[in-house]
Order: sequence, then structure tokens, then C-alpha cells
Amino acid sequence: METSDVTASVLDRIAELGIVGAGGAGFPTAVKLNARVPLVIVNGAECEPLLHKDKELMHHHAGAMLSGLRAAMELTGAAEGVIGVKNKYKDIIAELGAQAPAGIRVFPLSDSYPAGDEFILVHDVTGKVIPPGGLPKDVGAVVANVETLINIGNDRPVTHKYLTVAGAVANPVTLRVPVGMSVGEVIAAAGGATAAQFEILLGGVMMARLGRTDEPVTKTTGGIVVLPFDHPLVARYKGTWKHIERIGRSACDQCRFCTEMCPRFLLGHPIEPHRAMQALGFTGLKDAMLAGTLYCCECNLCSMFACPEDLDPKNVCVQAKPLAREKKLFWVGKPEDITPHPLGEARRIPTRRLKLKLGLDQFNDVGPLDERALTPARVVVPLKQHAGAPAAAVVSPGDRVRVGDLLAAPAQGALGARIHSSIDGVVRSVDGSVVIEA
Repeated sequence: METSDVTASVLDRIAELGIVGAGGAGFPTAVKLNARVPLVIVNGAECEPLLHKDKELMHHHAGAMLSGLRAAMELTGAAEGVIGVKNKYKDIIAELGAQAPAGIRVFPLSDSYPAGDEFILVHDVTGKVIPPGGLPKDVGAVVANVETLINIGNDRPVTHKYLTVAGAVANPVTLRVPVGMSVGEVIAAAGGATAAQFEILLGGVMMARLGRTDEPVTKTTGGIVVLPFDHPLVARYKGTWKHIERIGRSACDQCRFCTEMCPRFLLGHPIEPHRAMQALGFTGLKDAMLAGTLYCCECNLCSMFACPEDLDPKNVCVQAKPLAREKKLFWVGKPEDITPHPLGEARRIPTRRLKLKLGLDQFNDVGPLDERALTPARVVVPLKQHAGAPAAAVVSPGDRVRVGDLLAAPAQGALGARIHSSIDGVVRSVDGSVVIEA
């Protein structure tokens, strides 16, 4: 077999296994790795407070991760692999350094938010700035999540998801969960909620969404954070646009803190949240001040940390994005003209300070890996849990399936991912999701 044939064969295998970005976006990994770059970066930053999944995986499954990283390097032609790990995890850095073969090194990252944003990560590792609206490959890199590479290294269909259960639970823990298991059952596996009335944030607290106990875990669920129903973060996520707009228009004093602490602004990108707030106040988001909102990464630092008035610049930017696209307010500069802010390094937000600001210091900040087998009686496996189009079911009600059996596949030529059964059982229904009973 020629090299190109081998590459195509491995990419086909990755697609066949249904591997997608496990860090949140769910982009099909075979598509991402179909590139030629000199560098593959492992995103082990995991900068969201209370989450420990990636750190635990690097500690317990380093071999599979390194195997996946070597495969990614071979596919992309990369001569170097870099594993980004928080500098406070000295034991993980030492362990990986001892196991890493030639061509792979560990890069200590600051314990700050949002160190896991791939634009920040690439700049930390390479010193290069990905242009606004660009991708890591524009500066010669591919970025992959720890769990994504482990899935490549394990070479089996993606049927389970690692995630941390944190916050107001009896036993904060990192679990291996069958895809399609209900969020409520996962919380119960962590000892249950310690608050009589609680709400759920899916993902990290900074870029989360409100969740429900009856919804299923997907390939991209990275964390489940349980909070008392009266926690300030719950109120923040329950805020309506009508409320955000009214308070934002009346209370913003144009202090610029949202802009001066914006990670993308500090990289030199044309994003200034205070101008979006200014547009909201004076024109109701209807003028050219909105150009930079397209390049907001929605990290929420402006709203959750920087704003002294507890306003919501992030959601103002999000609301402005469709209008900015409609007006074609795209960045048209040259990459070499992008200059990072000289105070960017000094304005990083330490995770410990962020936890205090968010009122999370009351919770036990641990998440040891517990790989006991979780065996739900029923799973609801969504056909859309990845970037691209929903997969088309290849099973019907009444079919018997086993773990790893194919449930759905993308249409020919469409961007998507294959989906596999996470339990042995019988298909009960197929409609947006495949429901399987053990």
C-alpha cells in the first residue's frame, strides 16, 4: 500500500468508529485529520472550574492517548506532537514526559481561563495567532482533545463518554457513561444531589447550558455540574434576552473592562464587547459597531468575571452575530498585521479567582476516575450529537443490538458521524433518537 492509501484507510477507520471531537464541538475527527500540518497539539488544558476528566484520563490512559496522538501525527505528516497540560499537574507532566516517545513533548500551561480555547492554546505553544475566523491549520497545527485521541488509540466504536459530575453532589467523580444514559441516572451514580432543589449545567459552568435529568448523555457531554436552584449561576443562565437587553441598555457605563479582559481582544482580534454594548444602548444592535462580534468565542469571561455591573456582553455579542453576518462585516486584514496585546499575559484569569467569583469555592473540587460499569435499563441515543447533519438510522423497532453495533450513519458525502449502540438490547423506537431497552 502506498502512503496515501494507508492514510485513507486509517481515516476511513476513524470515521467508521464514529469518533468526533470529545471536547464539546463534536466535529468529525476523520475530517479534521485530513490535513497536512507540521504540528499536532493535544488540548489537555481543561480550564473550566470543577472539571477533571482530561486530567484523570491523562493519568490513567496515557498509553491510549499517546497511541492516538502518534496516529494523528502520521495522518497529518506532523513531525512534532505537543501535549498541553496545566502546570500545576506536576505528576501528570512527569508521567507523560517519561512515556512520550521522540517527537512528542509536554507543554506546561497556565492554570487560567480560558487556556483550553484552541486559539489561546495554539498561541501559547507556537507563539502564532490564528487569524479571526480561521482554524489552527492556518498556522500549521491541528488541535485534538485528550479523549478524542484515546478513542483513536482504543480502536473501537465510540459507545461511552467520560465526564465529570461536580458541584452539589455527594461524590464528585469522573465516570465512563454509556452514550444515551440519562443525566439523572449519571447524577445518581455520583451519589445524588445534595440540594433538595437543584438545577443542572451541562458542560463547564462558563460555557454551559441548562440541562434536564431526563435528557441523554451524548458523545460531547464533558461535564455535569449540579447547583442549588438559588445559586447565582443558575439565575444567570435563566436570564431572558428581554431582561439582558433592558438592563444592558440602561446600566452599561462603558468602562471597557469586558474588552480589556477579552482573551480574543488580547490576542489582537477585532472583538470589542464594550462596543457591542454601546451599540445595544444607542442603536439597538443596528450599526457597524458589530463587526467584531463575529469573532467572539463565547467564553463568557466578559459577563461572568469582567463586568462590574453583572451585565451580559457575551449574549449581546451572540445576538449581534446574525446581523453582522447579514451585513458581511468580516475581518479583511492580513495575519501578519495581528499584534497581541502587550498585557495579555498579565490579564490571564487564574482558575482559583474565577471559582471564587462564581461562588464555586463551596464545592469539593475533585473528580477521581471511577470506571465501574454503568448498566442503564434504557438508553436514548440521539441521531444528532456531532457537527453536520443528523445520522440516518439503519435499525428499526424490534431489532436486537449489541454494544458497538451500528445504529445510524451519515448520508453519502454529508458531514456527520456514525452512531453505535452503547448497550445490549432491543430497539424500541427510532425518531430523532434510537431508544434501546436492555
